[in-house]
Amino acid sequence: MIKGSVDLIQLRGKRQSVDELVDLAAELHELTTRSFTPLIVNDHAEIARRVPVEGVHVGQDDDSIEVVRRKAGRDVVVGKSTHSLDQARAAQREGADYIGFGPIFATPTKPDYEPIGLKDIKQAHLDVNLPIFCIGGIKVDNLEQVITAGARRVAIVSGLLKAPDIAEYARVAKRLLTSSFDIRHSKF
Repeated sequence: MIKGSVDLIQLRGKRQSVDELVDLAAELHELTTRSFTPLIVNDHAEIARRVPVEGVHVGQDDDSIEVVRRKAGRDVVVGKSTHSLDQARAAQREGADYIGFGPIFATPTKPDYEPIGLKDIKQAHLDVNLPIFCIGGIKVDNLEQVITAGARRVAIVSGLLKAPDIAEYARVAKRLLTSSFDIRHSKF
């Protein structure tokens, strides 16, 4: 992923203990620091207290943003998963630094959530003045649809991790996002 120039990496280990995640985060952070790639840990703010990761990401049923900041014991970026426009607006009011918005499509990483589809992506960007990462079932094959719907940032999980060449897959996705952003913001 680092060779493919991803903008950040999230460590998500739903089946590992906090101690296992601390060890893994410490090892990963050595790699991500060398490449200036931020490392965000999922769910467990106490990891940020023990490893100098750049941030923590929480879901709707996890600790509040305020509790996460207190548990981390230092200034870290805190993101929150949202599954509707109301949740996106609430996360901004709560003090999130960024939000995850989705799942856009069905995904094995969020099997309990019904996909929200593409229709609210533009409105989310109008309602929320934070970086928004569209997430859920996004792959290179459907990325243009997501971009056309208004996405500026995406999180790709299974498509990236299952790719035969992870670095090249990351580069292709980044090129699609960058070229779309350049077209939307160029002056004609």
